[in-house]
Amino acid sequence: MPQGPLRVEERTEHFPRITAAALDDLRGRIGVKIERTLRPWVSEATRDAIWHYAQGIGDDNPLWSDEAYARGTRWGGLLAPPSFLFAASRIVSGYVGGLPGIHAMFAGTDWQWHRPIRHGTRLGTEAWLKDLIERQTRFAGRAVQQVYHVDFYDADSGDPLAGCDSWCFRTERATAREEGTKYAGRKPPPVYDDARIADVARRYRAERRRGAEPRYWEDMQVGEALPPLLKGPMTVTGFLAYVQGWGGLYVRAHRIAFHQFDEHQGLGIPNSFGIPDVPERVHWEAELAQAVGAPDAYDYGPERVSWMGHLMTDWIGDDGRLARLHARIVRHNPVGDLLTLSGTVTGKRREQGRCLVDCALVARNQDGEDSCLAEATAELPSRERA
Repeated sequence: MPQGPLRVEERTEHFPRITAAALDDLRGRIGVKIERTLRPWVSEATRDAIWHYAQGIGDDNPLWSDEAYARGTRWGGLLAPPSFLFAASRIVSGYVGGLPGIHAMFAGTDWQWHRPIRHGTRLGTEAWLKDLIERQTRFAGRAVQQVYHVDFYDADSGDPLAGCDSWCFRTERATAREEGTKYAGRKPPPVYDDARIADVARRYRAERRRGAEPRYWEDMQVGEALPPLLKGPMTVTGFLAYVQGWGGLYVRAHRIAFHQFDEHQGLGIPNSFGIPDVPERVHWEAELAQAVGAPDAYDYGPERVSWMGHLMTDWIGDDGRLARLHARIVRHNPVGDLLTLSGTVTGKRREQGRCLVDCALVARNQDGEDSCLAEATAELPSRERA
């Protein structure tokens, strides 16, 4: 029996590898509707669920939280942030089937929203594996890109709410740690002295939502910059705030946790005391994050996509809505990173009676490294109809 805490090498030397048989089995599932899905964190857009999600992404828009304010908007009541639907599907959030014990690294989504998510909406989903693509990456060498499609609908009326392609990269944990080059030579995160923190606080105080003032389509110009949005500095507390609203699948306790380990092969990775614990702890445990090839505990992928949605909804204002968001995760945001989200109007058009504006978005850390790249489309009000 081991004495004292276990070294990380002792706990991770038997990480599974990607096998041809497992890939063949997974390919057989392409295009097949998934009949049995894991219970989502939310199945209804309740007032509390919406508020918890908005709090988790640092979005204080009263349209999501203040019923009196929301009644005075064109919507007549509370809405959920568009990215709230991450909490309504495990699959769209990157919890994917097949390849047990192979790390799943959330890598991006392509959302299309058909209508806003109103308070009280009961949520239904349909999902299937769309594609499986083998790739070579700097992070872990060989990787498998696993692409799913999820449709969201109003469970009472059947009306469509949104559709989303979501993908992750399945990577061998030991290979990423031993052979990955993505973070070679990475600068250490800055130390936040009083002056740095004062500057962060100043920038947060300067941020403004568009809110009740309409942003009209006719006023938009190609090349116009969106007001920047700050996220960070990254902390484990911030990552866990997101879990409270989004609902990490494996964050469970006691008997329920051990039932998960019984049901899912390869899920329980021993911690330094030899106790099986979940791979999701890469988001709060530096040692395991480094064991899978990341530089430190880091943010959640769906969290970062949601931040890009926050950038857009702050800019759009109450009378518009986010119609599409295609986001690619290109770098982890470990503890200490400070992100600036920015965007530029790239085009405007009329389509089927809608006034649309396209934007290019980027999230960049304190060292000028891109963390997330996105393209978004907003539907804005028109002066002709005002």
